[in-house]
Amino acid sequence: MYGGDEVGAVVLDLGTHSTKAGYAGEDTPKAVFPSQVGVIYSGSNSNTVGKGPKGVGEEDMVIEGSKQGPSYYIGTNSLWYRRDNLEIKSALDKGLITDWDMTEQLWDHAFKTRLGIDPKEHPILMSEPSFNTKVNREKITELMFEKWEVPALFLAKSPVLSAFSSGKASALVVDVGAGTTSVTPIHDGYALTKSIVKSSLAGNLLTDEYFKIIQQKGKEIRPHYMIHSKKEVRPGQFEVELKDSLSLTTESYRMSAIKEIVRDIKETICRVADVPFDEQANTTIPSIAYELPDGAVVELGTDRFKIPELLFNPDSINKRKEFDEEFIPIQQMIYNSIAKCDPDIRREMFSSIIVTGGSSLFPQFPERLQRDILERSPPQMYKVKVVASSTPAERKYSVWIGGSILASLGTFQQMWMSKQEYEEHGRSMVERKCP
Repeated sequence: MYGGDEVGAVVLDLGTHSTKAGYAGEDTPKAVFPSQVGVIYSGSNSNTVGKGPKGVGEEDMVIEGSKQGPSYYIGTNSLWYRRDNLEIKSALDKGLITDWDMTEQLWDHAFKTRLGIDPKEHPILMSEPSFNTKVNREKITELMFEKWEVPALFLAKSPVLSAFSSGKASALVVDVGAGTTSVTPIHDGYALTKSIVKSSLAGNLLTDEYFKIIQQKGKEIRPHYMIHSKKEVRPGQFEVELKDSLSLTTESYRMSAIKEIVRDIKETICRVADVPFDEQANTTIPSIAYELPDGAVVELGTDRFKIPELLFNPDSINKRKEFDEEFIPIQQMIYNSIAKCDPDIRREMFSSIIVTGGSSLFPQFPERLQRDILERSPPQMYKVKVVASSTPAERKYSVWIGGSILASLGTFQQMWMSKQEYEEHGRSMVERKCP
């Protein structure tokens, strides 16, 4: 047992799109920053290594590399400030940590720069995907106790925390994130791992698809970093002067900057159709204009329904055969997951479907999901109820909020894996203490 209530426990949620960190017992995370990392490798000729943009404050961090190692740039301002040879990388792939060096930089940024704490003085509750691997769990445990010397640690399954944030110990959690969409049954506070269904048809893939549509319209997206000045010469028409000396801008930086704009278009304009969307029958849908950074305007009509529709009907992208998996509709994922559950709990799963994740925030998403599930005619004995917080922050941060609730409970204090237990039993202890 660890007396974690003596000092404030820290809750850390590393997602594909953003990292959330803060103190247990609080309503929202104190720090939210991109999980992408800017990297300049040794040997690159950059005249801006280690220098941040004007106004870079405590929310950003620059870790200058040695002659052998890379330099890292973390935090919104530092990450998106254009530098020669700056690569934009992700530490995660399909929800799992794949680059440990970058992950360590993100954690270090959360602890020292954003929260301003010494991890040796705080127990850490960390979220993990329900499909995390044993190797990754043990690596996290080893790093936390050996590198940061935390006094106690607990790894909690993300969907379990989302269920707790909704006040449920048993539920079916549908998490539509940036890198992965997953459906996980939770029963009495435990994730039923054999019944998990997941797919990489999630926010990032939708952004990629939207980018292709905009390209097909013949629109070039020029990010802010490319624009030196713009002047409106007549209403709606701009004269744009581009910056020179951009030849050392990396392709990963250019594409990431473009995708950020496309993601904003997707999040501000797209919505889910009330019923299965038929593009041919909806050609008269009025367009919505979106102004790009250079003043050009892109008109978006049926596209704003077509992109979220992929979650419910991915046939059009399955036909292209360019992905390493065949995508199934989200309502089918729910049925497949419940079918893998014990018959005794299926009724409970159908009646408490919790929708969470930033990519579930399209207007009408929960209502459409409920409708599509009902249209598949579940047995009459089952009542279908889809629950989604109406507050965007609660849906985006439900994992962190659930961790904040859990780590602040008095009854939870005996659950911590202490540093002493780690020293006695090694990193494999995580499998026993954090099922």
